[in-house]
This record gives sequence, C-alpha cells and structure tokens, in this order.
Amino acid sequence: MSARDRTVTASAMLEQKRSAPDDDDGEQATLDLLASGKLEIEGRLVDASNATLYCTIRTNGRNPKTAKTAKAQGSGVQVACVYKPIAGERPLWDFPMGTLAGREVAAYAVSRAAGWDVVPPTVMRDGPFGPGMCQLWIDHDTDVDLIALSRRTDHGGLRDMAVFDAVVNNADRKIGHLLPVADGHLYGCDHGVCFAEDYKLRTVLWQWRGKTLPRRSLEALRRLNTQVNEGGLEAELASLLTPSEITATKIRIETLLKHRVHPYPPADWPAVPWPPV
Repeated sequence: MSARDRTVTASAMLEQKRSAPDDDDGEQATLDLLASGKLEIEGRLVDASNATLYCTIRTNGRNPKTAKTAKAQGSGVQVACVYKPIAGERPLWDFPMGTLAGREVAAYAVSRAAGWDVVPPTVMRDGPFGPGMCQLWIDHDTDVDLIALSRRTDHGGLRDMAVFDAVVNNADRKIGHLLPVADGHLYGCDHGVCFAEDYKLRTVLWQWRGKTLPRRSLEALRRLNTQVNEGGLEAELASLLTPSEITATKIRIETLLKHRVHPYPPADWPAVPWPPV
C-alpha cells in the first residue's frame, strides 16, 4: 500500500485536520471502535501486495471521546479503516505464513509504548474474511511532496520514524509509506515485514546513518526499554511475535542505547526497498 493508493481507491471518511487521536483517551476510544465496531467493506486497494480492504466501521451510540477521529452518522459513530485479513496474505520466503497482520499490530504497540506515534491505531479483530489487522485510515496531506520529504534531514518526525524502523527492523520503508497530515505530524503504514530476527533493515531513510541519536530518540528508546522489560509490552507482543523475535527486538533497543548512533546499511542485504516509492 502507498499513500498514492490511499487517494485513488476511495475518499477518506475522516474530515478533520488531524486524522488520528491526539490524546490517550481518544486513542483508546479509537482502538475500541476499531476492535468492536461493525466493519463494512467499501473497496479494495488493488495495488497492494496482500489483500488490503478499505472499510468503514461504525458503532451505535456516540462516544464523545472519538469526536476527533470519527464522523457522526445518525445515532452512531463511523471511521474509515484498512482491514488486512490473514487469509489474504501472500507467502514470503523470509516471513512465516500468516504472521504479517500480527506484525502490523506489534509495530503499533512499539510505536505507542515509545511515544513515537508513527503508526496509526491498529488492532487484531475478526472480519468478513476472517481474522486480520484493522488500522485507522489516515487522510494524508496531498500537498506534501513525499520524495522531498523523504530526503529531509531537519524533520523531527521523519527522524523518529528512522529510529522506529531500526527498532522494528523494517524491511520495507518506501517513500509511499509516509503519511504526512495537515498539522505536520507524520505517520507510516505497511509494517507487515518487520521484526525479523536477522538484520533486514531496508529503508529510504538513510540520511542519518552513523549520526549520533538526538536526545528525544534516546528518551524514547529508554521508555521503550522500560516498557518491554518491566512494563506490559512484552506480554502484549507475546501474542503477536515469537519469543526469539521479541528477544531480537530487545537486543536492537539495547544496541541503539549503547552505541547512540543511527545504524548503517546492511552489507549483505539490499539497503533500499524496490521500488523505493
């Protein structure tokens, strides 16, 4: 899926300036809605590698905490979302079959625990085609030049995303996976090929390779390290990843904290995904 796919397939249902919740209560309300609301398929993103369905999701009764992420529909609340059923995943040689949806949810859990907020609210749920991941649709700012954005060195959110990708070992950070919104915040999508045990980082965001991590990144990594070792994050990830994948994630966090630099491209793995857009 890419940002371009998101605009040509269907119009977004979210009509506010920022497309995702900006407070804990609003985020939890959005997660509850994604997990339990009535899911209706509106169309398919045909360019996506795996089955990716554009949906609306609604529930009866208006919860005021969802006002920033939802659109009132009569007596209920409605948002747009992406639903990726496990049954629609294509086999990959380097990721076990049927695990991509769980990796997307795990990416959201890591982003939230660190305070990066780079992944839209994402849940696992049952749907019309069986279990899968359901993620809030982000109505991105089409006025932003994504290629120019991907090359910036002065964008804090973009740098946060580069550190996040290093933690989750993202094997597919394309330019089209960047979702800037009108208020300047940056989200990313398509995290199904993350959390491999082997170093597989493939990204278009190499502009900080070898550079010292900024203070905000170190603070986020410390929060994440605490959550995965002493908080509830490890238990949350246990239903989504294997024990060895969780251990590898811990090691990546510890390595970043120890060396305090952005990683270098791998020597035995393509450093940039293809196509890069």
